[in-house]
Amino acid sequence: MSGELSHELSFEAVGTRWCIATEDPLDAATRAAVDGCIEDYSLLWSRFRADSLVARLARQAGACRLPQHAADLAAVYAALHRATGGRVSPLVGASLERLGYDAHYSLVPSGPPLPAPAWDGRLDWSGPVLATSAPLLLDVGAAGKGQLVDLVAGVLRERGYGRCIVDAGGDMLIRTGEPVRVALEHPYDSSRAVGVLELADQAVAASAANRRAWGDGLHHVLDAHTGQAVETVVASWATAASALVADGVATGLFFASPAELAQEPCLSGFSCVRIFSDGRAEYWGTLKGELFA
Repeated sequence: MSGELSHELSFEAVGTRWCIATEDPLDAATRAAVDGCIEDYSLLWSRFRADSLVARLARQAGACRLPQHAADLAAVYAALHRATGGRVSPLVGASLERLGYDAHYSLVPSGPPLPAPAWDGRLDWSGPVLATSAPLLLDVGAAGKGQLVDLVAGVLRERGYGRCIVDAGGDMLIRTGEPVRVALEHPYDSSRAVGVLELADQAVAASAANRRAWGDGLHHVLDAHTGQAVETVVASWATAASALVADGVATGLFFASPAELAQEPCLSGFSCVRIFSDGRAEYWGTLKGELFA
């Protein structure tokens, strides 16, 4: 990470490995606050626990007022939905379950791909208020982990740990005041890199077909129109001011061009790289680093 951020805390949470680097070790109260932040977010959005809001809405339609940060997540999802023609949607939960990525991690499809329900008329998510007209299984994996990285970094900042790196399985917020080199993992070989970026005081997020993958051609990036895993793009990386936007853009790049995503005001200002299944690579914006041949 960074030479001066010599204290690292690693742990498992929300299905991924976290690493937090700071100048000084986290005191007990700050560690508890970080754990509480992650727990609260999981209680809202996790598909993998029976006591979450998502699980309740899958059993019965309802309406609720969420924390204010849910408004930012709603705005990013609405922008991704528009920019991709509806192919990114928070309603893909049942589609993921159909392919085996369910609460029990069966990883065995239970039937043919299931297109996601249309957003309009079934889900009303405006600002921090969310309402469903029928039981629906939501999934916010397209941008939620990035937002949780931002929230954890906010907890650290409020408690005096302003200089930090928060890394949740490749979704990373860097607040160091100096450049940090980040490797771009090869989409077919996690022991190799296809490039490196030099980042300072910004977020980077990655999305790849080799992460959360199972079976033959099955992975977590689904086209909401078809319920099938995307095949044309195999990896993407996006940098932005927040991990929420970086994560959302990294997912959106599987379905839309950078130019199409940049037309959405709440997504603008990002830079990105994506790799196609035929080996082509594309970049957009201002990036400092290199792609290897």
